[in-house]
Amino acid sequence: MKTAFLTIFTALVLVSGIVNSTYAATAKNDKDTYTVLTDISAINKIEVHGNVELYVSDASSDQVKVYNKYYSESALVQSKNGVLRISSYKAEKLVVWVSANDLRSISAYDNAVVKSFGNISKIEFDVDLHDNASARLNLDAYSANVTVKDNAKADLNGSATELNLNRDFESNVQSKNFTAVHYSENKIAFDNDLADL
Repeated sequence: MKTAFLTIFTALVLVSGIVNSTYAATAKNDKDTYTVLTDISAINKIEVHGNVELYVSDASSDQVKVYNKYYSESALVQSKNGVLRISSYKAEKLVVWVSANDLRSISAYDNAVVKSFGNISKIEFDVDLHDNASARLNLDAYSANVTVKDNAKADLNGSATELNLNRDFESNVQSKNFTAVHYSENKIAFDNDLADL
């Protein structure tokens, strides 16, 4: 009887230990789910389409981390000739963190959100926002060109020696925490094809 009781008790302890270990590993993996894309390098431009939340940061080497179980979602992340294209049209935002050494330009469309992680220090940097895209960037640049069209919004912080701002509406660019030595602003003409009818 003692042997049977000891055998059952030992089996329960072992099963309990296995279940707890598996659960802990699963919880950790769900929290830290991301994929590092190792075949991408020499990024100098990023194009973002759809429902994407992009974080960008300066780094000594290029790295792309895609969160939200990238391979199980219908998303596209590809790189060709220095241009990194990211797109996702699912209801849940695809979260991507790009660290780049020589990033010079970001274009965002649809409902994309772009945020800098730390300061983006560049000699020349271009930001082009369309549709309902938004960007919140901390820049330290010699020359920055920012274009904001449609219902897109930009929140700029930091400084530049030269800032060239192109925008549709006054309200779609917040730059009270941004300083520029030379500042130029162009209002983009509203193009309405129906006006000719």
